[in-house]
Amino acid sequence: MHNLQVLFFFARMKYAEVILPLPLENTYTYRIPSEIEPFVRVYSQVTVPLGKNRSYTAIVKKIHDSLPDSSFECKDIYTVLDGNPVIYPQQMWLWEWIASYYLSKTGEVYKAAVPPGLNRRRYIPKKETCIRLSAVCCNEEVMHAVFSSLKRAKQQERLLLFFVDLAQPFHPELSREVSKKELLKKSGESVSVLEGLIKRGILESYEKEVSRIQEVRGNCQEQHTLTDAQQKAYAEIRAAFMTKSVCLLNGVTSSGKTEIYTHLISDTLQQGKHVLVLLPEIALTNRITERLANVFGNRLLAYHSGVSDNVRVEIWNRLLHAKEPVVVVGVRSSVFLPFEHLGLVVVDEEHDSSYWQQDPAPRYHARNTAIMLAHSHGAKTLLGSATPSLESYHNAVSGKYGLVRLMEPYGNTKASLIRLENVKELRRRKIMKDSLFSPFLKEKMEQTLKRGEQVVLFQNRRGFAMVMECKSCGHVVRCTHCDVSLTYHKRMNRLVCHYCGSFISPLSQCPACMGTEIKLMGFGTEKVVEEIESLFPGVQTSRLDFDTARTNSAYERILKDFEQGKSNILVGTQMLAKGLDCNKVGVVGILNADSLMNVPDFRAHERAFQLMMQISSCAGLQQQQGIVVIQTSNPDHPLMQAVQTFDFEQMATIQLCERKMFCYPPYFRLITIILRCGDEQMLEQIAVRYAEILFADFGERVLPPFTPPVNRVQMLYLRHILLKFETSIPVNQVRTVLEQANRQMLSIPGFRKVVVHYEVDN
Repeated sequence: MHNLQVLFFFARMKYAEVILPLPLENTYTYRIPSEIEPFVRVYSQVTVPLGKNRSYTAIVKKIHDSLPDSSFECKDIYTVLDGNPVIYPQQMWLWEWIASYYLSKTGEVYKAAVPPGLNRRRYIPKKETCIRLSAVCCNEEVMHAVFSSLKRAKQQERLLLFFVDLAQPFHPELSREVSKKELLKKSGESVSVLEGLIKRGILESYEKEVSRIQEVRGNCQEQHTLTDAQQKAYAEIRAAFMTKSVCLLNGVTSSGKTEIYTHLISDTLQQGKHVLVLLPEIALTNRITERLANVFGNRLLAYHSGVSDNVRVEIWNRLLHAKEPVVVVGVRSSVFLPFEHLGLVVVDEEHDSSYWQQDPAPRYHARNTAIMLAHSHGAKTLLGSATPSLESYHNAVSGKYGLVRLMEPYGNTKASLIRLENVKELRRRKIMKDSLFSPFLKEKMEQTLKRGEQVVLFQNRRGFAMVMECKSCGHVVRCTHCDVSLTYHKRMNRLVCHYCGSFISPLSQCPACMGTEIKLMGFGTEKVVEEIESLFPGVQTSRLDFDTARTNSAYERILKDFEQGKSNILVGTQMLAKGLDCNKVGVVGILNADSLMNVPDFRAHERAFQLMMQISSCAGLQQQQGIVVIQTSNPDHPLMQAVQTFDFEQMATIQLCERKMFCYPPYFRLITIILRCGDEQMLEQIAVRYAEILFADFGERVLPPFTPPVNRVQMLYLRHILLKFETSIPVNQVRTVLEQANRQMLSIPGFRKVVVHYEVDN
């Protein structure tokens, strides 16, 4: 009888399968105590014990009454954070897709997806002190008497006038609450003056809970009428969405793609559905947000790492309970937000490498994830770019995606004239011996500055010099933690590692041969600025790189100063390609185009073309043609010829032909297995053995282990194993083989000391 009672007791118990924010693949089972059972729901958050004296916030994936294995010690859930679900079913589907496709763990996706503040039991509400009229003064006749009584209290009278002007208390349509902070700031009066009015019983002070979400203030403008070219593209996109879920808008720079986005967003909102607009960088969000806010007002939300955890939680909760459709503008993490009815996803600058999340896990591509997010909602995805990624372009021309071209610039904008300068020949003839600039570029810069116009110079290296080398023995000063040379930063007078951040003081003597002849090789943005100051004394020059723009506000300040004409020359790295909007730039100089091309990466030429096109688009004056000077040692290279003629299709044709020949995306799928370990010899042995095990299943799809160009970072050596396989092979099948190989590797001594992770399609 006792055994029956025990069985009956356990049969009545409820159990929850939960996902923990840890690199774990499977769910964990916990018993739901009877006192909290009514509050535990699928997709709600709970706290659970794990290990000794540790607890975690978990998300409930499933509730059941199946008795776990008798040998399994089932612990109780501690508490319920919120009885309401914090995600929608579509999100769970997306989490599982990311974990499956990108070979990560569901727990890693959960940790990345949910803002940290959502894991706390109580949030402290933000409160604000507000001011209103007292009950006895809510009458215009009474107020006349009040003002008469304040004739001798001029400061109180002035403050009350400001209050009436701001609050409009007797106008039913315009009346509003006034915050204490706003009232004092706009009136310029002191707190004591306000307290005097409160003591007289004229005004009242009270606390009010307010949102942390900063409203994006716009001018509530009407949408601009589309030009004929824009209208044609807009109609073609809508037609493409009738049969395709994804459409690529290949629009040249300054063709007005954002205006087309605005019309499509408006259409979607009218259908009662949400819109997600993805941008590659935080720096771009402020600018596009301002433009969209002029049309959509407070229906626009900005979500990125620049906003606080509390604000991100408020945006999350607002979307969970949204009664009206909204537009979210954000970076890659925005794909994890809880949309209930998503109608449109716009991925602007879809080719940008910033959409790839590398560290920490999950390592995913936000563009591809956004397409799957839209798919889970039955929504449409619009990819926009002047220079699309070759994967998206291939999908479009092959008919998988819709393809719409917008080749006509907006207004009177003219395409820039691009000139290729052969620096190899100029140096051979000793014309450009001691300068970073060709004579032609110097001449054009001088003419441009004399006309009161501006100059943009691009060098994709920060610092002063890339290498410090001994003239006598050739010894190069390298990082002690990473396998890279240290970069000399003149302003800080330091040799800095751009991988781990460590630094040392500059050397006056070679540690290898004790020689004293030390030379600096290569050049970065600091050296460019130094030469400009010697060539054009008195000209205001700004520098835009990671050293000068470590924060979003610093980035915005540098760009704003340049756009307002406070500086005449702007020198920068690829940050220049993000959000520079200026019509006073007469000349753009790309100082070392070869450094963009000569990178050991199969995407190097594609990315070099895209970056040079973006930088070139900075040149252009109102109704005048800008000039772009590209300095290269190989002006006859097909890529440079394509850049000179703005011929994206030529570049794409050449690159796609090579990729098909050598089995690269979009024709094959890539998985890079990255192994890290502090013991290089052991790492090499393990990498070879790992590749042998994989070869037994995948055959020649597995390339032998190789050492990457930088083979040690932060004291850990690296080895890569590249796996190429046909796109027709399901990723789940590949994942199964990789998991089996991992289990086999566990029997090899030392494997547990090796850190292993995967990069898919990168």
